[in-house]
Amino acid sequence: MAFLDISLIFAILLCSLVSGFIFTYSIVVMPGLSNLNDKDFLKAFQVTDALIQNNQPLFMFTWIGSIVAILTTILASLITVGLLESWLIILVGAAYLLGVQGITVAIHIPLNNHIQKLNIEELNDKTLAYERKNFEAKWNFFNKIRTFVGISASSLLLIVLSLR
Repeated sequence: MAFLDISLIFAILLCSLVSGFIFTYSIVVMPGLSNLNDKDFLKAFQVTDALIQNNQPLFMFTWIGSIVAILTTILASLITVGLLESWLIILVGAAYLLGVQGITVAIHIPLNNHIQKLNIEELNDKTLAYERKNFEAKWNFFNKIRTFVGISASSLLLIVLSLR
């Protein structure tokens, strides 16, 4: 098995795991939390996000690993098959890096960090409602985008592997 095939397998596996994680947030976690009142919603999000922000090892391995695997696959394709035949891997890799990782860094991490800094017990009902409103809709909107991009990237990488 060629190095490009091995790197594609790892990229598919890790990108699929990341996509599954954000997909689960889209269809289970956030809809479940949406049923809570403002205070409980914000507190529950703080608790779940704190696990991630405390660098949970398997999560970090998977998340960072997907970036490394995509970059390795792009490099492997450029080295082994050349630029003309690597265009799809480069395009899919760039879409994943921008559409999943880029959105995470530019949108989700700042939103999550803002929620983490809130002292929920000291906020009144009006402030709790304001904080939730400014957080939830934007977070969910961009999570749907990164879910679509992640699943699409994993699917396209599977097609690339099957055509090799």
